[in-house]
Amino acid sequence: MLDNKAKIAQLDSKNMLGSIQSLGKQIEEVLAQAKKVKIPATYKKVNNLVVLGMGGSALGAHFIKSVFLENLKMPVEIVNGYFAPEFVSKNSLVIAFSYSGSTEEIISAVADAKKKKAKILVIASGGKLADWAKQKNIPALIFTANNNPCGSPRMGLGYSIFGQIALLTNAGILKVSSTETKNVLQTILKYNSLFGVDNLEEKNPAKQLATSLLGKSVWYAASEHLAGNAHIAANQMNENAKRFGGFFIVPEMNHHLMEGTPYPESNKNDIKFVLLESKLYDKRVQKRYEITKQVLDNKKIQFTSYQCQESKKLSQACEVLVLGSYVSFYSAMLQGIDPTAIPLVDFFKAELQK
Repeated sequence: MLDNKAKIAQLDSKNMLGSIQSLGKQIEEVLAQAKKVKIPATYKKVNNLVVLGMGGSALGAHFIKSVFLENLKMPVEIVNGYFAPEFVSKNSLVIAFSYSGSTEEIISAVADAKKKKAKILVIASGGKLADWAKQKNIPALIFTANNNPCGSPRMGLGYSIFGQIALLTNAGILKVSSTETKNVLQTILKYNSLFGVDNLEEKNPAKQLATSLLGKSVWYAASEHLAGNAHIAANQMNENAKRFGGFFIVPEMNHHLMEGTPYPESNKNDIKFVLLESKLYDKRVQKRYEITKQVLDNKKIQFTSYQCQESKKLSQACEVLVLGSYVSFYSAMLQGIDPTAIPLVDFFKAELQK
């Protein structure tokens, strides 16, 4: 099935595959647009960073917080709700990200942040948020989303991740060089080739992983710079493959989840862990993965591992970003479903409007 491009095209009515293949183009597009955003010098004098985002629109912040944990010299809070934290003040930088520009929680929370006199940046493809930013004279990165044909925020991560990286770099909060950006684009191209639809399943780790996960509740586990990737992969598995699952972080999961593996007894048949491993993890963390495997084996809980191949943290995170996108897409294909449609999320939004 996964080697049959005709069947894939038939199921993939909104061209999610095109969105996955265009991740690098999304990055190039948003970086070019970010150069036009003028950030006041006062934005460089802040004590904390708050990112407002929901669902797919929050995933970029999780990626950045994990990958750049050692580089960010201030507290970072990711808010998924209607209000900005009480600590937000004139000394806070608040990034409001809404892919559509119409996410009600973000529109509410950014207005609350404005009342608290925070320094605000907006990222959106348009909508009410873009209009609000223009009205309030707030710096805004408004992207076109030309390279995300399926239109799903969870598949527009090039805009989300690198839109925020670009603005944070311009504000002096992050340092990402042009060389690092070039390496990112080369990494994405490399793994698009390895994991992509043109590479047959017998040589394709993403297709093999998706096949091994068929019929299972999928739980990703990761650490340190890949923690955000686990969150992203789980979100995409939920929405693209309509699959129940989630993520855990090592070493935190070793302090509680291990005791929860025996019951219900159906766990042995129903769930499977995907361990995202890296030689860049702390040595004690790497040892924890080996012991975690022993525990899962002992309790007959199924698992598989993916060992990162790249040598730098940002490159590894982009490697896994491409992997997770393809695995969720292929999982949808194997189940015979369109990965883009999200009828339950749409139902929820419609009911809230009544």
